[in-house]
Amino acid sequence: QVQLVESGGGLVQAGGSLRLSCAASGRTFSSYRMSWYRQAPGKEREFVAAISWSGGRTSYADSVKGRFTISRDIAKNTVDLQMNSLKPEDSAVYYCAARMYDSSTYWGQGTQVTVSS
Repeated sequence: QVQLVESGGGLVQAGGSLRLSCAASGRTFSSYRMSWYRQAPGKEREFVAAISWSGGRTSYADSVKGRFTISRDIAKNTVDLQMNSLKPEDSAVYYCAARMYDSSTYWGQGTQVTVSS
């Protein structure tokens, strides 16, 4: 089992920045990729960014490239998402996800990000 707790969401004006953090506990040594997803009202959950736990290789959705940065701290078991130049369309509930080597996936409870225009 892996437990994930997101924090750092809130209300920000367009053009502003927020930093989300995901604290992982439990069987974290068995995770090979950590990701952030988001879901806006009436829309499907979509991929935002991912990072491999061991090598730190990153990937991003085209919509956030150049604005968002994902990072991880192995010692602290945290994964952060630095979000800059935020747009109203970035408003959503952001979820942290841990994909394990056995293909199981764990999700956090989500944190709300609202960007006002």
